[in-house]
This record gives sequence, structure tokens and C-alpha cells, in this order.
Amino acid sequence: MMIGESWAQIGSTIAGLMFTLATLQQFFPHQLRLSLQQFVLASLQQFSLVQKLCDKLVNLFSPYIHITFPEYSGYWSNQAFDAIETYVGALSTTKASLLKGSLVQNSKALVLTRDDRKVCDEFNAVQVWWVLEPSPTNSSEDKYFQLIFHRQHRDLITGSYLDHVLEQGKAIQAKNKQRRLYTNNPSENWSSYKKNLWSDIAFESPATFQTIAMDPNKKEEIINDLVSFSKGKEYYMKLGKPWKRGYLLYGPPGTGKSTMIAAMANFLNYDIYDLELTTVKNNTELRKLLTETSSKSIIVIEDIDCSLDVTGERKKGGPKSNEKETEPENEKTSKVTLSGILNFIDGTWSACGTGRIFVFTTNHIHKLDPALIRRGRMDMHIELSYCSFEAFKILAKNYLDVDSHDLLEKIGILLKETEMTPADVAENLMPKREKKDPDACLNSLIQALEDAKEKAKLKAEKEKNIKINKGKNMKFYAKRLLF
Repeated sequence: MMIGESWAQIGSTIAGLMFTLATLQQFFPHQLRLSLQQFVLASLQQFSLVQKLCDKLVNLFSPYIHITFPEYSGYWSNQAFDAIETYVGALSTTKASLLKGSLVQNSKALVLTRDDRKVCDEFNAVQVWWVLEPSPTNSSEDKYFQLIFHRQHRDLITGSYLDHVLEQGKAIQAKNKQRRLYTNNPSENWSSYKKNLWSDIAFESPATFQTIAMDPNKKEEIINDLVSFSKGKEYYMKLGKPWKRGYLLYGPPGTGKSTMIAAMANFLNYDIYDLELTTVKNNTELRKLLTETSSKSIIVIEDIDCSLDVTGERKKGGPKSNEKETEPENEKTSKVTLSGILNFIDGTWSACGTGRIFVFTTNHIHKLDPALIRRGRMDMHIELSYCSFEAFKILAKNYLDVDSHDLLEKIGILLKETEMTPADVAENLMPKREKKDPDACLNSLIQALEDAKEKAKLKAEKEKNIKINKGKNMKFYAKRLLF
């Protein structure tokens, strides 16, 4: 009885509203009439019973379920959307006759997609539909995919099928992936929505471990370590440790530290995030940058000893330290601390992604705080030093296609007596003419090595004389003090 009275009351209310709308159309101006109509319709929607009735009617006549996958989830990109977009694109290519082609920014292959926003798929004899809904014009909302399927297949689609879509989409992404080189933007350029923390370009360095000039045994050790790490996800989980690894590359300028990073990225097919610390204002910004890096990537801080004054920060104290704290804050001065760096590579925030590699480079390892480079943070210390004879032979093969030559023995002796970086050796081996002339290039290198040897000899003699004269002066002043 009460239900009947409720329906009668709702019917009466709706009839009254319809009568009101009809009256408005006759006696009110057009603009006022539209405003009042919108108000009345909004009031009508407040009736929960009417809403429930509409839902039941929709369910009764449409037995399909709709699942929405937006491009962004809050402030961050939705990785599920990316995988679905790749999967649906591949699906369209195999089944559609009307296609459109585009070169996607992060892909190394031409991408063909169906020139239609609705795509049909079949899984275990069950049909589903994917619909791409574009962003409304002049709207801040994002585009999204909508999955439509019959409710009787709910468990199959929300379980096995979606797992299949995400797995296949990520596999296709990995296959077509173009390695990227990222660099962090200044925080004043970050937008409040869909934060643009990193800028990127295609990473096209041809550096490989086959062409890199270094001792073969050391090279093999590095390769084995990288392979072990890349396959060690389950092992790290078993240990209860984040799946990450740190490498410290140190040595004089021109010994191949940047080339080593490029070879590592090409070997693992990882993106590179080149972190410029001087543009990071504080530890909070540093953490935000870390959360926006992808898993299975290399995060690089080059010349860590020059990027920030973190080498002795924990030892600072006294009045000078307190005076520094009271100085007005300069927005262009980075406030990243040593503890912030340590937490970045080995603290709680370092576990926000998986399969990451942290690489620090320095020309002066002795300047770094021991806490920064201890094992567990920088797990492997790789010294890249002056060119050895074994490294030279790799360069000779790369630049001149030379495996054996009468001048190699002499070059080997000079390399033992002279310090020359692989970069300088390579420059002397670079052919200066269109046609390679191994004799001319090797002789050029011999001359450069002999010149460097002579300069080193003169420098050593000069330093020796300065030391002797300094000692004589000290004796002279000591005698004058005595007398």
C-alpha cells in the first residue's frame, strides 16, 4: 500500500513539473525559460527513487557492462590505458581494412591503427568491444577507453581477459620501444595537472660493450653483473630487498664514463634519466622526480662531486652552519641534502619502482662521502682509467679495422710509459681523410704518445726542482732564525 502511495506521489510530482515546464514555455522569456527548465530538471534528478528506476530500466533493456579506463589517474598517467591503447592498436591492424599510420613518439616502428573509434575483440568465444572516447572540446577531462561486454561473462572478462590485454600490450610496447633520454625540468615549469617533470628525446647512441675500449676481463665482469641483475627480480624479492642496483663510475675525464652508461642502456634496453641536481630545489622535489621515473630504467647523476656540495655536508657545523640557515632563501639555490640523496638511492622512496639502476660518475672518488658510495648504495665500483694496450687494440679494430701491424708493439710500450685517455687515443686514430690510412693514423698516435711522454718528463723535473728549492729555502730561513 505504501509503495503504491509512493509511486502515486512521484507520478503526481512529475506531472506537476511537466505542467510547470509547459507554462514556462508560454509566459516567460526565452533565456529565463531555459534557466528555470535547467533548475527544474536538476531538482527532478534529486529523487533517489527516480534515479533507481532509471538504473533498473537501463539494466533491464541493456544487459551490458561498461568499464572505463581513463588516460590519467589523478595527477599521474594511467599505465593500464597505455597498455590497452597498444593492444587495441595491434588488434585493429590485424582485423580492419581502413587504417591510419603514425610515428608515435616513443616507438621505433610505424604504428598502424584502425581509423575508427570502436574495435571488436574475441576471447574464449566471448565478444567484447573497445570504444575510444576522445576528450570533450575545451575540456580538462582526458580521453578514455570503454570496455563493453555482456554481464554473463563478467568473471572471465574482468579476470583472465584483462590480464591478457595488459600482458600483450606491455609485450608489444617493449618490442617497439624506442629508448628515451630524459632530463628533469625546473620545477617552475611543472604544471599543476599532468605534471611535466621530465623532457625526453630519442636515445640513439650506438655505444655497445663490443665497441667500448676497456680491459676484456673487466668488461665481462660488468656484463655478467648486469645480466644477473636483470634476471634477479625473484631473488631480490626472496631477500626482501628492493630490486635495484648502484654503479659508481670513476676515473679521469675522457676515460669513457658516459660511453659506459650508453652501453649499459643499449645492452638492457633501458631508458636513461639524466638527473641535473642543480635544478632541483629540495628533497621533496627530488622524491617527486623519482616517482615519475619508469621501472627498468637507468637514473644517472654525472659528476656527483660537482653537482652539489654533498661531499662533506654531514661534517659541517658551528657558527658558519647556523649563519647559513638564516640567510634568505634563493629560489635558484638547490637545498638537496646528502641525506636526501641517500634516501633517494637507498631509502624508503627508492623502492617506488622496480628494476632501476642508479649510476653516479665522478672524476675524484676521494672527494665523496663514504656513506654515499658504500656497498648497498653503489654496489659496484668501476674504475675507468687511462688507455691500456688491450683497450687500444679494440680501438684499432673499431677505427682502422686493424688486428695486427708492425707498429703495435711500439705503441704497447709507449702506453705502459705514458698516461693517455681512450678519448685521446681514439682522436689520433680517427682517419683525417676519406680513405683510411692505418700507417698514418698509427704514426700520428706514436707521435702524440712521445709528445705526452716528454711533457710528463718535463713536468716531473719541474716539480722536483720546485721541491728541492722549497727545501733549500726552508733550511735558509731556519738558519736565519737560529742566528
